Amino acid sequence: MAEIVGIRFKRAGRVYYFDPAGIELEVNDWVVVKTTRGLELGYVVISPKQVLDSEVTGPLKSVVRKADPEDIKRAQEFETKSTEALAKCDELIAKLHLPMKLLSAEYDLSGKRLTFFFSAAERVDFRELVRELTSHFKVRVDLRQVGPRDETKLVGGFGRCGRPLCCVSFLSEFAPVSIKMAKEQDLPLNPVKIAGICGRLMCCLGYENELYHAMRGKLPRPKQPVSTPMGAASVVGANPLKETVLVELESGATVELPLSEITIEAEHPPKPGKGG
Repeated sequence: MAEIVGIRFKRAGRVYYFDPAGIELEVNDWVVVKTTRGLELGYVVISPKQVLDSEVTGPLKSVVRKADPEDIKRAQEFETKSTEALAKCDELIAKLHLPMKLLSAEYDLSGKRLTFFFSAAERVDFRELVRELTSHFKVRVDLRQVGPRDETKLVGGFGRCGRPLCCVSFLSEFAPVSIKMAKEQDLPLNPVKIAGICGRLMCCLGYENELYHAMRGKLPRPKQPVSTPMGAASVVGANPLKETVLVELESGATVELPLSEITIEAEHPPKPGKGG
């Protein structure tokens, strides 16, 4: 068995697992941990617990210590310095005419490492930019290019629903979203209507997809013959959420009926030809 603790570094950020190293930790405790970007301040979202060794992938890094007021104060100071670093980097990007969009800047807790996040349509040769930034700030500088979804998560904003973006509010990881989900929900396949501000398909297309898929399994297919209280009819549409079926009667009229009032008729197989 192995003991793990779940740490998050940002709101709605991914949860990373560490070895609590015997330190008594509870949910919402602030901790200092060592990551690939140096010392970072995070907070506990999953209290220490025992898991099977097979559930742990690779060696776990240990929690360094519980954060004290000095650690939190230092993190706040570096957050202010990050804003200043962002302005300087933007100035250098303009000076070097680099085709990149700067998004955010972060110091590690030691102040010895400064990471800039940016987006760009193509790969960017930013070696000269790194040299100038290193010379100016006298720290190790990293530049990281992110994709459209991660860019939106860093910048934030509001969706077409009028609420803060899901990726900023609670989505810790991006799940695959496909055009098939939009088709399953009878949504218009117009990219303008089903894409988020990141330009990719909206994450919320996946929220109800399983429900739609399950409900469609109960509903008759289009053109399928059915019996209704009004007589024989043919299916022309359905509403999975309302569990209703739109049918066309023999008279040519269309009516929407609850699924419970519909009896699906057996479809007769085609008659074999002369050679059958």
